Amino acid sequence: MFNMGDMSKMLEGMQENAEKLKADLASKTFSVKTGGGMVELSVNGNGEVIDLTIDDELMSDKDSLQILLIGAINDANKMVQQNQQQSAMGMLGGMGSNPFGGAS
Repeated sequence: MFNMGDMSKMLEGMQENAEKLKADLASKTFSVKTGGGMVELSVNGNGEVIDLTIDDELMSDKDSLQILLIGAINDANKMVQQNQQQSAMGMLGGMGSNPFGGAS
């Protein structure tokens, strides 16, 4: 039988798990180097840039700098997305095969 109290508890638990997941993601750092280390980019688990280092030699080569920055940003974003997907799957996996209770 459907029980609103159980549904409310389940939704509260899901919200708590989502908030914990968001905090866990924000605390992670992903670093990428491109151009043999000429560009180093660090992002947190939310995809926010937290550090960027550019070798002085690139400052006079705008085209190369742009290419290396684009590569570093794309690589970092892929790492963040993969981590978010793995974390979300882990969270859903912890709910069991039937999150609504009852017989499986």
